[in-house]
Amino acid sequence: MQPIPALLEQRARLTTLRRDLHAHPELAFEERRTAAVVADTLRAAGIEVHEGLAGTGVVGVLKRGSGPRAIGLRADMDALPLAEQNVFPHRSRHDGRMHACGHDGHTAMLLGAAEHLAKEGDFDGTVYFIFQPAEETVGGARVMIEEGLLERFPMQQVFGMHNWPGLPAGQFAVHGGPVMACADQFDIHVRGHGAHAAMPHQGRDPVVAMAALVQALQSVVSRTVDPLESVVLSITRLRAGGEAYNIIPDEAYLGGTLRAFKNELRDQAEEAMERICHGIGVAHGVQASLDYRRGYPPTVNTAAEAAVCREIAASLVGPGNVHKDRHPSMGAEDFAYFLNERPGCYVWIGNGLGEGGCMLHNPHYDFNDDILALGASYWVRLAERLLAKD
Repeated sequence: MQPIPALLEQRARLTTLRRDLHAHPELAFEERRTAAVVADTLRAAGIEVHEGLAGTGVVGVLKRGSGPRAIGLRADMDALPLAEQNVFPHRSRHDGRMHACGHDGHTAMLLGAAEHLAKEGDFDGTVYFIFQPAEETVGGARVMIEEGLLERFPMQQVFGMHNWPGLPAGQFAVHGGPVMACADQFDIHVRGHGAHAAMPHQGRDPVVAMAALVQALQSVVSRTVDPLESVVLSITRLRAGGEAYNIIPDEAYLGGTLRAFKNELRDQAEEAMERICHGIGVAHGVQASLDYRRGYPPTVNTAAEAAVCREIAASLVGPGNVHKDRHPSMGAEDFAYFLNERPGCYVWIGNGLGEGGCMLHNPHYDFNDDILALGASYWVRLAERLLAKD
């Protein structure tokens, strides 16, 4: 690894900052302390600060020269509702809340880059440092956009980065297309007619229909979607009855999630699920109503921006340590909302295989502080490359 020397010298300070954030995790739209730390750090660096977008979001504005180009660099700030099981000194001080996804590290890396660019960045244009709340499940990116982020801060391109356990420290993965999947949810309400369990012919059993739906819905992927495409449909919730062993209930419920890398695949899947619900309902004499809710869209990089990001990462760690064909993840990321509005790229930075390499959303996870200077250096070099002086 060859991070910027000045940022290597700041490694201990960035580590202290990151561990402070780790010790004080805050959930979606509650990141008041974190936002204050971000705003104070930006102001101390001489960066213009805007607070309150999406409640706790912070945007720093740094202009150099007279160039018209502007880019956005984004870090997420929120933690997860998870009880930490680590025992190190910087473990969470709040029971039931934990930085188990590395957003503390993302925030620290972007703050380190902002400070460096403010002090000695060589560029001509504007950098918007976007510190976003509520990435975990709620969609803070969408809220920031709805509240006018892109109108107030008119960037032509936008970029994100996430640490990736399992990818060695000192490596990057930069996809030229899909990076993360959508995260849609669905519920199916099956309405039948209750009866005595000894006399099922007197009712319309929603439990049998529910069981048929669980089986039939698996054909959405295997028989509706092109086998060369990637879609995952998982049933994760079942509920029916409970009053007694000898009562067939009136209603049953099932729900789950669907993941895909393309919006047209979401359309196909939803249409197939509607057909299956109608058919199973008719076959069993019940009503099966589908409530399909679209969550985060697929996160898809644009090719030109991915090529630039790959070039920047290679300049720091060497071409052999930058993966362009690593499999995308069926996990989801609300950075997708930004990429729906502007060209950009979302990269993975290796978090390591050993200490600090525990998988995301695990109660033993911790961000790898050894990559803080590298991540900050990536942001600096990317800004200087895209806003280079002609």
